Amino acid sequence: MTGLLARAGRQGRWLLLAGLAAGIALPDLAGAMIPAIVPLIAATLFVAALRTGPAAALPPRAGLRRAVLRTLVLQTALPLAAGAVLAALGWLDRPAAIGAVLVLAAAPITGVPGLAVMSGAEPGAALRQLALGTALLPFTAAPVFALLPVFPDPLAVAAGALRLLAVIGAAVGAAALARRLIPALARPEAIPALDGAMAIAMAVVVIALMSAVGPAILGATAALAGNLALAFALNLGLARGVFVLGGAALPRGEAAALAIAASCRNLALFLAALPPETTGQILLFVGCYQVPMYLTPLVLPRLLGRR
Repeated sequence: MTGLLARAGRQGRWLLLAGLAAGIALPDLAGAMIPAIVPLIAATLFVAALRTGPAAALPPRAGLRRAVLRTLVLQTALPLAAGAVLAALGWLDRPAAIGAVLVLAAAPITGVPGLAVMSGAEPGAALRQLALGTALLPFTAAPVFALLPVFPDPLAVAAGALRLLAVIGAAVGAAALARRLIPALARPEAIPALDGAMAIAMAVVVIALMSAVGPAILGATAALAGNLALAFALNLGLARGVFVLGGAALPRGEAAALAIAASCRNLALFLAALPPETTGQILLFVGCYQVPMYLTPLVLPRLLGRR
């Protein structure tokens, strides 16, 4: 079993691509798997914390102020700047524009540690940014909500962020307990098998995440092409920009992890707070943004010049 998991870890990026394709091609299967999304996301976090150690989710005290400032820039300053420009152009009420601002305001997706492993980045740095970004989300997103009057109840988003933070805390706590009860899990020899388990969990969860995307992609339209182009431009632009800026102050692996966390955002968290008519309008963009995120292990190493 350990050998099979290690082999799956070596093929992780291809497993993720297979899950993406399955979610698009098999919408009925993807829809049936929706109830498993939260447990699978928790499983990926559990494995990531097993691999790096739960302490990796906590920013070092010496760098806490810088990490908080970085999160404020990524989750508040960027969406406010983008929203101001879009408002000046008169485009802020367009579905794609709303989606783009919400992407910038969102915390990293829960799968960023796994994507970091598959991309050759530092998973501990990705896990730290995930934990901090989620913890600060109720505060960083508030000014963005004021800019986007489509949000009738910002408290619903705050509650969603707290639920997500609870999932993170439970997964990391369970990993700490498992490492204490089973010391072999903390040994370097266990890392290849843990990478394989993480790859499998992420490949399965992406099938469910594409449940609303398959029908839209299979019925390709001009709107789909525009939304997909915007999603790729935003995702890759964020990754490259953050990597270049972070590379001056951070080790290369940490800068790459920060680039992944900055470009792979949990846009779906905001859907519960949007009016139904707005949700329906931006679902196409939400689905399109999943595609570049889950192609990260294939695209990012080339984009950042890393093998």
